[in-house]
Amino acid sequence: MSSDNGKITSGGVIFSRLRDLGVEYVFCNSGTDFPPIIEGLVAAKAKGLPLPQAITVPHEHAAMSMAHGYYQISGRCAAVMLHTNVGLSNGVTGAINAACAHVPVLMMSGRTPVTEHSRLGARTVPIGWGQEMRDQAAMIRECCKWEFELKFPEQIGEHLDRAFAISNSAPKGPSYLSLPRETLCEDIDPATLAPAGSIAPVRMAPDPESLKRAAAALAGAKAPLIVAQRGAGDEASFRLFQKLVEDWAIPVCSYWAVELSIPTEHPCHVGADPSPWVEEADVIVILDSLAPWQPDVHKPRPDATIIHLGPDPVFSRFPVRGFRADITLAGESADTIPALAAALSGLNRDETTLAARRKRIAAASEATRRKQREIAEQGKGGPMMTKQWVSQCLGEALAAVEKTGRKSTVYAELGAMLGYLRRSERNSFFQEPHSGGLGWGFGAALGAQLADPERIVVATMGDGSYMFSNPTVCHQIAEGLRLPVITLILNNHEWGAVRQSVVGLYPDGHAAKANEVPLTALTPSPDFVQTAKASNAHAERVERGEELPAALERAIRIATEERRQVLLDIQVSKG
Repeated sequence: MSSDNGKITSGGVIFSRLRDLGVEYVFCNSGTDFPPIIEGLVAAKAKGLPLPQAITVPHEHAAMSMAHGYYQISGRCAAVMLHTNVGLSNGVTGAINAACAHVPVLMMSGRTPVTEHSRLGARTVPIGWGQEMRDQAAMIRECCKWEFELKFPEQIGEHLDRAFAISNSAPKGPSYLSLPRETLCEDIDPATLAPAGSIAPVRMAPDPESLKRAAAALAGAKAPLIVAQRGAGDEASFRLFQKLVEDWAIPVCSYWAVELSIPTEHPCHVGADPSPWVEEADVIVILDSLAPWQPDVHKPRPDATIIHLGPDPVFSRFPVRGFRADITLAGESADTIPALAAALSGLNRDETTLAARRKRIAAASEATRRKQREIAEQGKGGPMMTKQWVSQCLGEALAAVEKTGRKSTVYAELGAMLGYLRRSERNSFFQEPHSGGLGWGFGAALGAQLADPERIVVATMGDGSYMFSNPTVCHQIAEGLRLPVITLILNNHEWGAVRQSVVGLYPDGHAAKANEVPLTALTPSPDFVQTAKASNAHAERVERGEELPAALERAIRIATEERRQVLLDIQVSKG
């Protein structure tokens, strides 16, 4: 309940505090624990308190993915509020993805009332007994940096301040606060809480002595290499990184990249294959890369110096990760890249050697791109086109629009392939986190579109990933919020990643020789066009490669001019 003495329910005060912390959006999936939150929200609005925008999201995985994509484009932490244990369980996959990608999210969920009677907020329906758990946070504890339970309403400020600071401290990640209904029902005056922001997030800087060693190793290297997976920091460090690798003639490999570190057309970008670069390198810089190569396949020289840069350069969250680290530089890429560039700036340079190496790298880079173009062109004919052709066509279509000054971002979840897909700007490409919690791409694209309404946002997904995304939910959100996301389903009627994994592990096995690989087929394929049209999307099926460029041009025009979501169900070959 609310009263006229300045008090509102604790549930409403939570929203007010989130806004004070700078949180603009709370992605919510409500339940029977939400009455004091909803009552408090109405009371807070009536009192004129500043509040974040509460967005109703009909599935928790979509809510978590929206928070993920929103952060990637805006750089601001969002909050997600879920329903007791069952809602939290649906959000766990999104938390695993956020933890793996170092994305801060303030997660909250109700906790089933522990009282059965005689207290406001006590159990009133049978699910109050059915949803009770001894340790609700256990299912999310391993992928959160901090978790706790709100015991008393006067602790709202200090707990949310702490959660926000820890989530936004390097390395970033999700935090979780459990919210018992009885506590949410208690009234509190927001004015009695201490001012927000009492705890400053931690920002790390690399060790000066380690910086000197790393710079000396790079400057003296005969065959240096950088493997980069998770971007190159902010806009300034992204630009500086390009200059650094060109000045010092260092090839950059984007092995399993989940974010763009360098333009795909840059003369120092040698593509996604670490061979033969890893085997030749005498100094390897691993830039925020969880798994920079495959240990069974790629073998660094025993005498190579291996340098790791990142907010957590040894990835301490992961139990098994044995990549050698001779030098570690801790800090966000926005800090470590400028620091390394500054340390290199005063060192001796052999311009003749650098020029020769720069020429060799540029030739290899161009050869890789030329081969990719040939492969893509070969994939536009036949009964079905290839993912490589779709990726090339999408890159060309977006490049044409970007000439007008409009930015674009591609979310790729077993969809478009970087390299075949040309990308040049920071935040123009994101791939699914290495945690592999599928269904992320569509929701993340919605969050990105919310963060930057004028940006062209494209979600490219396999048919399996699209089904994992709860597409009816995502299309409904896109219609309700008028988010003109373009969704491309690269539909090969199977779990392609599973089939490729089987063949990769057993190249001469029975499955590799079989016409059909068990447990991978997704047939009959649903009519995804109808799914999208149910939420007023422009939707069409594309079957022939020569039809694709016009279909992409049409999709971009509808999204930008009509502000309407678009889906293309693109039929692609297996493989």
